[in-house]
Amino acid sequence: MSPAHNNSESVSVALDALDRGDEPDRPTLRDAVRALLTELSRRAPGRSVEVRIPPFGAIQCVPGPRHTRGTPPNVVETDPMTWLLLATGRLDWAEALRDGRLRASGIRTDLTEYLPLTPE
Repeated sequence: MSPAHNNSESVSVALDALDRGDEPDRPTLRDAVRALLTELSRRAPGRSVEVRIPPFGAIQCVPGPRHTRGTPPNVVETDPMTWLLLATGRLDWAEALRDGRLRASGIRTDLTEYLPLTPE
């Protein structure tokens, strides 16, 4: 993600909307997802895990062997709202996996040591 998307204000605005019982508007949610992905790539530099939050972004992160062709062996994928909740500590990783809101395949995909990305 480019530094232009590192907009932590969007994360606060999105969380404020949730606290009011509203869903964040699409541009705010997009910017929050991208800001949180940027922070994850900063905290977990590397290219061994691909984190996908369609339709807003995808990054490679976490130290380890780099994947270069085909489907990566270590993939994390979820929807934007679930990512917002996970990345900010409002949803537990194990719970999201159990509920099927989070898909993680591969031996390096447990990102709990990097979460939450922002203070609650």
